[in-house]
Amino acid sequence: MQFPSPVSVQWVASFINAKVVGNTSASVTGINELHKVEAGDLVFVDHPKYYDKCINSAASFIIINKETEVPPNKALLIVEQPFEAYCKIVEHFRPFKVADKMISDAAVIGEGTRISPGVFIGDEVRIGKNCIIFPQVTILPHTVIGDDAIIQPGTVIGSDAFYYNTKKDRELWYKKMPSCGRVIIGDKVEIGACCTIDRGVSHDTVIGAGTKMDNHIHIGHDSVIGKNCLIAAHVAIAGVVDIKDGVTLWGQVGVNKTLTIGENAVIFAQSGVGSSIDGNKIYFGSPVEEASVKKRELVWIKRIPEMWEKIKKG
Repeated sequence: MQFPSPVSVQWVASFINAKVVGNTSASVTGINELHKVEAGDLVFVDHPKYYDKCINSAASFIIINKETEVPPNKALLIVEQPFEAYCKIVEHFRPFKVADKMISDAAVIGEGTRISPGVFIGDEVRIGKNCIIFPQVTILPHTVIGDDAIIQPGTVIGSDAFYYNTKKDRELWYKKMPSCGRVIIGDKVEIGACCTIDRGVSHDTVIGAGTKMDNHIHIGHDSVIGKNCLIAAHVAIAGVVDIKDGVTLWGQVGVNKTLTIGENAVIFAQSGVGSSIDGNKIYFGSPVEEASVKKRELVWIKRIPEMWEKIKKG
């Protein structure tokens, strides 16, 4: 999330009651979590396992619970509870507001776009020209939709990320990480009925131009779907997935978090993608393998009983 305007690191430190070490004169331009962090961003870390990765990331400002060496031109903001400090900043710049009408006065809707009865459109939503939004669609705040999009009934765009800070030394292990990111949908995208697209935790979930989605599909937070992809019903894509242009996912494919699917890959139905795969190939199985290899394996598996009987007979 980018702040409306840069704020001084000294203001942030005062706001979260932190000690500043390092570059104390710089300005913070936004807040992000580690997977999507950029220069000028503020990020938090509260586990030794991730100290080095976070401090040496692109982030310029790190909320941390330990004083340590600071790379040049960066600043540490040292507090006892970095996660709580992060949440306080998010809730200050992106507070939850209860809607008082179905279509916000702060929404911008392009010429020729048709909005059906029962559609909810939140604050700061921008919808392009000549879109069709069917009944009972929910478009939550800060979503951006391009021109000529079609969104079928019952779809929810911009719901909170499924993302929790986990500590097993406290009574309640999981604390919700507030979502302050957006959903960005390109031109000529079609989204089927009853789909759910989570907004980014602190960055953007993106659906590229020309992509077509069937019914009952879930897209996790901060995932980026390329242009001209085809996604069939009941596909579930976890968070921070990078799907390149032209990918086809057939029905009930499951995609694990933080991986990449190369461009023009085709994944057959009911497959499970557990790690990154190359583009321009056809895949099948769980975990996926190239379809030609997997099919040969299945042929041999079917022959196992016959082979076993031959072994027993000597």
